[in-house]
Amino acid sequence: MSDTADLITFDQFLTHWAKERPDRVAMREEDRVMSYAELEERTARVASALLAAGLERGDRIAWIGKNSDLYFTLFFGAARAGIVMAPIGWRLSPVEWAFIVNDTRAKIVFTGPGFDAAEDQLAGKLDHDPQIIGADAARAMIDGARRVAFDPSGPADAVLQLYTSGTTGNPKGAVLTNTNLFALRRNSADLDLPYTRWEDDEAVLVAMPCAHIGGTGLGIMALAAGLPGIILAEFNPDGVFDAVEHHGVTRFFIVPAALQMLLLHPRCASVDYSRLKYILYGAAPIPLDLLRQCIKMFGAQFIQAYGMTETTGTICMLPPEDHDPEGNRRMRSAGKPLPGVEIRILGPDGEEVPTGEVGEVVTRSSNNMQGYWNLPDATARTMTAGGWIHTGDAGYMDEDGYLYIHDRMKDMIISGGENVYPAEVESAIYGHPAVQEVAVIGIPDPKWGETVKAVVVPKAGMTVEPDDIIAWARERIAAFKAPRSVDVIEALPRNASGKILRKDLRAPYWEGYERMVN
Repeated sequence: MSDTADLITFDQFLTHWAKERPDRVAMREEDRVMSYAELEERTARVASALLAAGLERGDRIAWIGKNSDLYFTLFFGAARAGIVMAPIGWRLSPVEWAFIVNDTRAKIVFTGPGFDAAEDQLAGKLDHDPQIIGADAARAMIDGARRVAFDPSGPADAVLQLYTSGTTGNPKGAVLTNTNLFALRRNSADLDLPYTRWEDDEAVLVAMPCAHIGGTGLGIMALAAGLPGIILAEFNPDGVFDAVEHHGVTRFFIVPAALQMLLLHPRCASVDYSRLKYILYGAAPIPLDLLRQCIKMFGAQFIQAYGMTETTGTICMLPPEDHDPEGNRRMRSAGKPLPGVEIRILGPDGEEVPTGEVGEVVTRSSNNMQGYWNLPDATARTMTAGGWIHTGDAGYMDEDGYLYIHDRMKDMIISGGENVYPAEVESAIYGHPAVQEVAVIGIPDPKWGETVKAVVVPKAGMTVEPDDIIAWARERIAAFKAPRSVDVIEALPRNASGKILRKDLRAPYWEGYERMVN
């Protein structure tokens, strides 16, 4: 890595690899393959076309679609000119798409293959007039663009805006810079860490959604290492097996729920995994039984990654040597901070607590976002003047420097790797004519890690039908956020100040679990 340790922007990486490895595969999706020379040329044309269309550094563009080589070409090209890409989760509802497009003030909205209807679905919902460009038109735009000289973006320039659902109200756009995306590598340039160490014959699988750091981040990881990124439009077991068997994939990032799906697939046992080196996973610790099955089946080494959108993904890593099929205490941890990352545990008074005591996890590094887009108050609540981010996770550090996440202070539910915030689901259910009150919790689920449960208090004299509540929610929010089950009770438990005690609602479902995070 040492010859790239001083590179810190998309423009620098793309020009470097085009010169060093012009013929090496940069990106593959299905039967489309792009070399680093072609990727450099096409991203320069993207930058030129956007500038010719009147966009300037700091303007936003958006993507509505699945993972795609087109998405990464547009994103990398825009980033070279300091134009910010905001990928939007394709599973969100059109109302949710529109909120994000409006919030970014995107000048252009690109829609991915299969999303031509998005333009009609957004009609009447936007409060400005962005150009909407479909996939075929976007490819034609790149083909026809005339490359011009442009002023490349600098380390501190924003290039990516990822939306993270808040515990209250609407999602917030975390603004990430070139430095956020690339600088942390420098701290481990000369260390032999499995997460940052790459051989020249490796390839990376991009299978998680590009609207998440776990999706887009892997595409960036491939670029930083000058290796092929193998892109799946969306996670599916056959796509993963083909990528490993036919396209040389040596590592991928996945959530434990998806690992389970691979193991259950009839084809799983017949695939040749000899090239697979590392399986990175996150969003939840790996159940011991699942780890045993995976080691036996894939023969790969496991790395747990802990981080959040606001920290540009991974800030803590549990390395392969701490994954023991016999089980050990450390496997419940999120690992140790990466070189260059500081982590502290603070008590309610804002002071650091002693080793082993639970408090809020705060972190500082070059990975910390610039802030939330146009939300100075929310930014000030999350980030301190000294550059620390409050994660909202409760945890403790042990004497060896390992971080243990104890519980989620923010009540977030992680279902199949998707973040679901109770407040959002509750507000979708509240308007139901028979509902007096509702609280939403996550309950353990063997397939998805957690699923969404609504606990509902009916209005006096009315009855609540669980299926009716689920259908009502699905009309208003994305299906993956809607409750899978509904409990009807007489009153919600509350503390003295009237706050709903979700912990009490969750407790019976989590009996026998070491923590309320699955």
